[in-house]
Amino acid sequence: MANKALVLLAVLFCAQAVLGVTIISKSEWGGRSAKSKSTLASKLSYAVIHHTAGNYCSTKAACITQLKNIQAYHMDSLGWADIGYNFLIGGDGNVYEGRGWNVMGAHATNWNSKSIGISFLGNYNTDKITSAQITAAKGLLSDAVSRGQIVSGYILYGHRQVGSTECPGTNIWNEIKTWSNWKA
Repeated sequence: MANKALVLLAVLFCAQAVLGVTIISKSEWGGRSAKSKSTLASKLSYAVIHHTAGNYCSTKAACITQLKNIQAYHMDSLGWADIGYNFLIGGDGNVYEGRGWNVMGAHATNWNSKSIGISFLGNYNTDKITSAQITAAKGLLSDAVSRGQIVSGYILYGHRQVGSTECPGTNIWNEIKTWSNWKA
């Protein structure tokens, strides 16, 4: 029985490596349906990295609470159709679906139609990015290329490069500047 369990774990691990990063769906985290959706083109040239500038979360339960708070703020206070980002990454190392694939986000004025928006849950002027979050983000970007959402030679920007903001926070900013697709 233990051997079967080990084989199953090995198969799941390999499937994860082949299929890419696991994404916690919006329905799984209890997100509300979008009021409306606009299609996001394929073969985009840009990905924009953000932080939520709110509370950090290190467990799935805590991250789900943050996701629901952010979605409520974006939809109820700002009047947006949905949570602004395509995907969000928690301190627990999980990737959470925001608007998801092929749906235009509301994350960077004048850049929403030509980029995917990925946000880290927390305030990374003070919070530290973890190796699990870095792995998740790089896996998500790799998946975006494999799916054809962004081109393989995409340009990675921090939000501060396309808008007047501190986002994605100094600690993420210092990290993403070392990634191969980041451009000054």
